[in-house]
Amino acid sequence: MTLMQKFLGAAAGLALTAGAAFAEPALVYDLGGKFDKSFNEAAFAGAQRWAEETGGTFREIEMQSEAQREQALRRFAESGANPVITTGFAFSSALEVVAPDYPDTTFVTIDGWVDAPNVKVIGFTEHEGSYLVGMLAAEASKTGTVGFIGGMDIPLIRKFACGYAQGVKAVNPDATIISNMTGTTPAAWNDPVKGSELTKAQISQGADVVYAAAGGTGVGVLQTAADEGILSIGVDSNQNHLHPGKVLTSMLKRVDVAVYESMKAGDALEGGVQILDLANGGVGYAMDENNAELVTEEMKTPVDAAAASIAAGDIVVHDYTSDDSCPALSF
Repeated sequence: MTLMQKFLGAAAGLALTAGAAFAEPALVYDLGGKFDKSFNEAAFAGAQRWAEETGGTFREIEMQSEAQREQALRRFAESGANPVITTGFAFSSALEVVAPDYPDTTFVTIDGWVDAPNVKVIGFTEHEGSYLVGMLAAEASKTGTVGFIGGMDIPLIRKFACGYAQGVKAVNPDATIISNMTGTTPAAWNDPVKGSELTKAQISQGADVVYAAAGGTGVGVLQTAADEGILSIGVDSNQNHLHPGKVLTSMLKRVDVAVYESMKAGDALEGGVQILDLANGGVGYAMDENNAELVTEEMKTPVDAAAASIAAGDIVVHDYTSDDSCPALSF
């Protein structure tokens, strides 16, 4: 069964036969901006794909402050937008308040959690994709020390870090993993200067591969890694092109697919929970002309074998959010 079939089920056929959705969909970007080259930009790419394929239009807004969340949701719902798609866990609280007031509107939370009949919850197994790029980091490292730089210190980002550490240790049990978070507020998603500082600090401790899961902050991580002559790993979107030959790979989190298929379902989209994982193509790692010379077939073979084993359930990557612990990394 394809990702599209799993995601839409019977609603797909209804949406396709009905043609374009009766209402315009709306997309609400999280702090960090539409063009953060990461999470938000992946969401935008999915919306753009839908618009180009269908000829439809969508509404959008970029958050400038926490106070705007509830206001934006109400504005779109009252104007008839459907579905209203939000990006990031931070929308959960606002959705819990707003969704019950608009039972005929379907809201989507990507990375959030809301238990309401008209809210579609879309999550990802970030730990599985991070495990794969962790393996690649360990294979590429010459020092045996690799780094992780997260954005806001929340369980979701620790989930990335923990999966990454498990992948590193699977290749090199003696590897050292340096982990830093950028901050404890939403500003941590958009602080490339702090990302640069943390990267330099990790390099001083011997790291020669650094994985950034930090939204717009990661742009500073990747830039500094390239400037300092070490490898970096991008996240969410394929960021290999930002510094060709310097970005080892990117952990793909198909936020674009989640947005695209939500918009494609249109009025037929229903609430519920959907997890996009390695088995259905929801996460993975990026290979293209920009990193082809960095990742050899000898490196890819065990990573792809691990991916198949994870998808089949033969390898279980521990999920930090399941018990707030990590067997491979201390926070």
